[in-house]
Amino acid sequence: MKIVVRDIPPRAAWALEQGGVHPLLARLFAARGVVGMDELDDGLARLLPPDGMKGLGQAAVLLADCIAAGQRLCIVADYDCDGATACAVGVRGLRLLGAAHVDYLVPDRVADGYGLTPAIAQRVKERGADVLVTVDNGIASVEGVAAANALGLKVLVTDHHLPGPQLPDAAVIVNPNQPGCTFDSKSIAGVGVMFYVLLALRSELRRRGVFTPQDQPKLDALLPLVALGTVADVVRLCPNNRRLVAQGLRRIRAGALPCGLSSLFAVAGREPRAATTFDFGFALGPRINAAGRLSDMTLGIECLLTDDATRADELARALDAINRERRDIESGMREQAMEIVDGLFEPGEEPPPAVCVFDPDFHEGVVGIVASRVRERLHRPVFVFAASQAPGREHELKGSGRSIPGFHLRDALDLVAKRHPGVLVRFGGHAMAAGCTIAEEHLDVFEEALARVAQEWLDAATLSRRLDTDGPLAPEYRRPDLVDTLHHAVWGQGFAPPVFSEVVEIVSQRLVADKHLQLKLKHQGQPVDGIWFGRTEPLPARVRLAFRLDADEWQGVRRVRFLVEGAEF
Repeated sequence: MKIVVRDIPPRAAWALEQGGVHPLLARLFAARGVVGMDELDDGLARLLPPDGMKGLGQAAVLLADCIAAGQRLCIVADYDCDGATACAVGVRGLRLLGAAHVDYLVPDRVADGYGLTPAIAQRVKERGADVLVTVDNGIASVEGVAAANALGLKVLVTDHHLPGPQLPDAAVIVNPNQPGCTFDSKSIAGVGVMFYVLLALRSELRRRGVFTPQDQPKLDALLPLVALGTVADVVRLCPNNRRLVAQGLRRIRAGALPCGLSSLFAVAGREPRAATTFDFGFALGPRINAAGRLSDMTLGIECLLTDDATRADELARALDAINRERRDIESGMREQAMEIVDGLFEPGEEPPPAVCVFDPDFHEGVVGIVASRVRERLHRPVFVFAASQAPGREHELKGSGRSIPGFHLRDALDLVAKRHPGVLVRFGGHAMAAGCTIAEEHLDVFEEALARVAQEWLDAATLSRRLDTDGPLAPEYRRPDLVDTLHHAVWGQGFAPPVFSEVVEIVSQRLVADKHLQLKLKHQGQPVDGIWFGRTEPLPARVRLAFRLDADEWQGVRRVRFLVEGAEF
């Protein structure tokens, strides 16, 4: 591993300090591209205006007409946290804005697969809907939209995924990544897109005289859900996304959150008043995602929709139990996957440029997580496949991929599809995460084709593991209150949480639970505790460590400790 220190533009850091930003935060923000105080203004007035998003005006008119006519709407969601929060935001928001009949439907991961299919369109029609609204999906659902049109449904697609060569023939498409859209935040999550649709709808209803600026419903109550879905979907935290997340966190910390979120905080052992983006990414998000992976995402959506505290507690406990089951399944699959990976190359050899892993016993709901774990170990693009459990599709494999910086996974799949027509049954996704379905007989062809693309696109520098850090930590900043200050800020994909790096002395080290390295360190001559989760090999007496800051409590005293991320020997 190569530890690299980010450049800190001195003028930007100085300007932020002069604006009143803490010197440490000024340095961290400047290193992440922030050049002025306006970028740190997280007020709602600073959100990008809705009129820049293609299709929003038409979507608002369609929904306003639907509400005026008393028509029935049905939201077709996705089965991950972004899809669940987008669905909850859509249902809550449409009802706030006067829609009398709002239903939702979530595809089953196993039986239906991803996106709007003809079968799902038929189920929406059977529920009596007049208008079908997709959230976090639909941009690739050409056949599903065509089927919905044939059934007489009006279709509004709201999505953020990259479109394919053909757009669906929907009445309206709202997606910042569709051709011709000038909205600056291309990385907005599906839940963010739905929130913007509601902003545009409220504006249209004001124009029609349904509301005045004084009596219009407040949509800011939806921001905690927008924040959760945005962080959990690991989209890039551009300034607009950071504002959405900051606004959601502000309300959660003030106690203004849906009771389902409050119950999820409770089962995760976290405090809403001290909520952070880490809670979204590692506590709440996984519990909601678990429902879509192993059970029915309806559980997750109902938890986010209910206003009954007792019901919310029941649903949160159910989601927590499913998440524990998910962790058990993931643990076994991860060990199995690592054994397979170990057989792909000899000790001391470089791994292949791209890796595919399949075992007949893998669970398709967990392949994405396992792909992430293999990617972390090998620093290679990775696909993990499981046999489809859908009736009549037992010959198909469902794969989930995770990539490394410099290798656009969805574009790689597109190239594989063009070079080997018929191998990919379907595919989609983003640069760093994507999914696909193939026939089992084509696994070898897919593996070779992906490896070929990786050989062409990746060079030695890209394949070398690199950890970007913020350099040394001044000893005066090694304080619990500053740890809290850092945790309070908005961090995530594309706006990485602070990681410091420097040479430290190892005073003592021992294994905890046979899998974690507990450390006593000397940092700039002063003692500090540290822990390296998942590390079992001992460290030399002096070593350059990369570490995050954390604070733990012992006998009523809070102390700083280092969470080690890596080492350079």
